[in-house]
Amino acid sequence: MKTSNIRPLLLGLCVVVAVSALGFAPPAAVQAPPPARTQEAPPSRTVEGVTFGPEASLLFLTPEQQRVAYRNLKLLAPHNLVARGKSISPLPEAPMDLGSFRYKYQNRSRSLDDFMTETRVAGFLVIKDGRVVAERYAHGHGPGSVWTSFSVAKSVVSLLYGAALQDGSLKSLDDSVTQYLPSLRGSAYDVVTLRQLLQMSSGVAWNEDETDPKSDLAQSGRIVRTGGIDDLLAYMKRLPRKAPPGSVFNYNTGETHVAGAVLRAATGRPLAQYLSEKVWQPAGMEADAYWLLMRKGDAELGGCCLSATLRDYGRLGLLALRGGVAADGTRVVTKEWIAASTTPAPTASNYGYLWWLEGRGRYAASGIFGQYIYVDPEHQVVVAIHSLWPVAYNRELPAHRRAFLEALVPAVSGGAQGAR
Repeated sequence: MKTSNIRPLLLGLCVVVAVSALGFAPPAAVQAPPPARTQEAPPSRTVEGVTFGPEASLLFLTPEQQRVAYRNLKLLAPHNLVARGKSISPLPEAPMDLGSFRYKYQNRSRSLDDFMTETRVAGFLVIKDGRVVAERYAHGHGPGSVWTSFSVAKSVVSLLYGAALQDGSLKSLDDSVTQYLPSLRGSAYDVVTLRQLLQMSSGVAWNEDETDPKSDLAQSGRIVRTGGIDDLLAYMKRLPRKAPPGSVFNYNTGETHVAGAVLRAATGRPLAQYLSEKVWQPAGMEADAYWLLMRKGDAELGGCCLSATLRDYGRLGLLALRGGVAADGTRVVTKEWIAASTTPAPTASNYGYLWWLEGRGRYAASGIFGQYIYVDPEHQVVVAIHSLWPVAYNRELPAHRRAFLEALVPAVSGGAQGAR
């Protein structure tokens, strides 16, 4: 069964299991032992003059809370550091004047300023042929501040799978999930391969309905809030089989945490440490990043919440655009892995290995509330966006962004200055 019209619904749900019930707690020390469990609610915290209550959720923040929280999650929740290296990959600048740039959305001509205002963009970066041609910030955001990624982190996990295959930590995507996670043996995952896990085609029953308090999504969210990876895996083990593996696309946020657990088991390292060693340092990222942990503090959220600067988002896009090679020629992952990751899955024409496919060879890492890394190999363009959408997802906001990008890429590639 092929599924091509699934994205509008799923992107609105993609990280609910990670954050819907994730109250902000005092941050754990980097790589510290898991904190003791407690029945007491975490205290309220105030950051930049904005208060976050003990039950605050990333999905239901006020605009002012969004502006502060998205760039300060390390002050609000447990996390692991993703350390940068000693050398920084340069991003040379070749500024373009986009003052006359126009694009059309809903039968009205709009400017770049209109796009940033109407879709609440906090950071906007365009890289053409390896050079920054446009960079803007708003809402108090700036080049030195980090920003949460939501489900952009899933595509980063995909890069880590490529690194693990390259260094031999993972043998093959045709290995079973339970080969790396013995605790899932005797479950529906006995016959699920890593490839099927990354393509969201495990066939394991999963209800991702955010409106149903009894859905798997809601129940897993409660587990993430109070427990750790073992608690989540115990829940996943109880899920029944609904379809043969590899036959149906079914977006399953819980399985992205399983994918992260596989990496931890295979490499023997936390995701943040492995990301630092295999991607962040070799690719010359300019700033430390950090990755949120489950409440027990024993595992990163495989499907969510890696925070990084806008320029380092851009470097991630460039890494993929260059076929896994950093600017200095260091190979981070193989070009075959990038190609395979951005090839349509048998069950979904717009999904690869945790990347969304945009058609005509373009692909994207996408998170709710407007986080985005867009890669256009044909035009050698990368666009990175940090946003504060007023809702997690609806049909209008991504349609607006799509219309903007369809005009922007030709404009910065030497074509006409957009639709008028």
